[in-house]
Amino acid sequence: MLARTLPPLLFGAFLTSSLLAAAWPAPEPPSKKPPRADVAAGKRLFERHCSLCHGIDGKGGRGPSLNRVRLNHAPDDKALRTVIVEGISPNMPEGYFLDEKDVANLAAFVRSLSKVPPDHLPGDPRRGREVYAKSGCAGCHITFGAGVGYGPELTGIGDQRSAAFLEKVINKPSSVLPDDFLLVKATTASGETIEGIRVNEDSFTIQVKDSSGNFHSLRKLDLKDLLKMRGQTPMPSFEGILSASEKQDLIAFLASQRGKQ
Repeated sequence: MLARTLPPLLFGAFLTSSLLAAAWPAPEPPSKKPPRADVAAGKRLFERHCSLCHGIDGKGGRGPSLNRVRLNHAPDDKALRTVIVEGISPNMPEGYFLDEKDVANLAAFVRSLSKVPPDHLPGDPRRGREVYAKSGCAGCHITFGAGVGYGPELTGIGDQRSAAFLEKVINKPSSVLPDDFLLVKATTASGETIEGIRVNEDSFTIQVKDSSGNFHSLRKLDLKDLLKMRGQTPMPSFEGILSASEKQDLIAFLASQRGKQ
């Protein structure tokens, strides 16, 4: 119909331009530049939303310290912004309430923490290694492949926790338990007692790791008793057992364990 209404020359020009338009890709919209970051605004966001776990100065607490150049979950700025928005299951919540500018500001402040110098510790790591061995810590913890994995692995603990947090753990371990930590004692129908740390649990089963590092998967219907010892930990307090200098040395040794999360 169009060919009948247009003169031959105009129709040829129209057809040529249409073919060129189809073959030539449409220009892409200009890329959106990320908002300019405000470190001071990021600091305020950090203090409001992040300091409870990472410490007011970013040197760690319930969460890992952030005053280091490399963060295992955020090797670059894009990954850091993703972690802030999406969180890290199961311990770090999502930052769904932050807009793009907030995320950029918060990421910039976290990166600035790498310039914060580490704490100066009065203890001696070499003597602390001896305190660690004497205190039987390897009976529950692994450091660089050595020890028993009943409690948390301590390889890289110096990257994850501040000296103040380590001191709390040594003096009163029950005061800094993770929210999902639970010590349980299960009694089977035959009278066998299994005590250990809950690894997983659903409506019908519970999985427990005992002090030897063995795992037990138990059906709740088959148990005579299941005692959940909330707020308790198998780790003893070393307050009053270690001298002040021994604790300083032990903290210095633990703080020197770096390189893996």
